[in-house]
Amino acid sequence: MKFLIPTAKEMTEMIEKVTPAPINQKTKTIIAVLAKMTPGELAHFYKIKPEAAKKEWHRIQNMQNNKANYYPAISLFNGLMYRHINYLKFSASELEQMNSNVLITSSLYGIISALEPIAPHRLDFSQKLTIDGKSLKKYWQKDFDASINSTEIYISLLSKEFEDVFSKSIREQLTSVVFMESKKGQLKTHSTISKKGRGTFLATAIKQQAQELSDLKKLSFNGFSYRKDLSKSNKLVFVKEI
Repeated sequence: MKFLIPTAKEMTEMIEKVTPAPINQKTKTIIAVLAKMTPGELAHFYKIKPEAAKKEWHRIQNMQNNKANYYPAISLFNGLMYRHINYLKFSASELEQMNSNVLITSSLYGIISALEPIAPHRLDFSQKLTIDGKSLKKYWQKDFDASINSTEIYISLLSKEFEDVFSKSIREQLTSVVFMESKKGQLKTHSTISKKGRGTFLATAIKQQAQELSDLKKLSFNGFSYRKDLSKSNKLVFVKEI
């Protein structure tokens, strides 16, 4: 069983650098396109302030010139979901299991393992970048589809932005997970609930060595528990009573 998770816009570089892995050609092509932009163009492209754009320009130039610092992907991203994964509390064997079973869907690197060395960057699928005449999603779609093995169970902890990179036929093979809160019988969900739920759910699944869907349904974490009545064969629903 594999878990698919998104990247995060927020990053932290407060950990030890690692040796970079060979970069695939598709990633090099994206970097080459970004490297042609000026800091001013990057500010417009990312809708960020000039100071942040200048920092991003230096990052891109360093990647282009093989001077970038690299970090394990799971430690570099610092969004709400990643903070709730809290990988620093994992044992060596749990980290190994995570590296084997957790796949990160990246707009710059494609689908990578949790400990894949990557460089800090701002790019995500919300940016309107054209590569070889294609949007980022279309550019990566065949690679994303090819990463899915029809004999394996894939648990999608992806937002729609990331899940839509896969073709429709592949998306139908994924098992999604929904996190909701219930207050006085009223169910609700929003991005904060989802992000916190995804992170804690994944950490719990790794620590309890969940191998099958039946194992996931038994998980209890941060007040969440499985709701069979709300779930479907390809959708697991976890609810937290408030």
